[in-house]
Amino acid sequence: MNYENINTVRLLLKPITPEVIHSLFNTKSKEEIIQDFNVDEAGYEHLKNMHEKGMETFRISQLFFLILEKETNKVIGECGYHTWNPSHNRAELFYGLRNDTFKQKGYMKEALNEVVDFGFNVMKLHRIQALIADSNTPSKKLLLHYGFVKEGTIREDYVVEGKNEDSDQYSLLKQEWKKRN
Repeated sequence: MNYENINTVRLLLKPITPEVIHSLFNTKSKEEIIQDFNVDEAGYEHLKNMHEKGMETFRISQLFFLILEKETNKVIGECGYHTWNPSHNRAELFYGLRNDTFKQKGYMKEALNEVVDFGFNVMKLHRIQALIADSNTPSKKLLLHYGFVKEGTIREDYVVEGKNEDSDQYSLLKQEWKKRN
């Protein structure tokens, strides 16, 4: 499926689907992919892994957006959905900025407004969930800003530097989003 770019005041969100990844690796050089995605060698290997091993199964897929700062046309982060299950109209939200110079400027708040709206209105999601570390105060504030509700803690489900850590699970339902907007 082909999705359109999303424009905000300061950002351009470029949709990346399994088809886009496969097309890039079939038509562009390694150097072009590194430049287009503004990634280092490890980032390139991650994309290559998506191309070679896949981003979807028979019922789970992924759709994310590269976040570009319009002023510089530079990729500053990503956000979108993984573990997208169209059969059950749900997906897990993820987001991140590439480095600290882009943080505390409202970029992710600006991007997520559009990405959450896209999830409910284009992807036809009923439920969006997000998993974060309890200590991640900026993420917690961001999710609460958009009306996400903490459902509980998933014990030792995420590996960070070789250690299993807990994740707090938040969710937002389509009717809650509609009510807020």
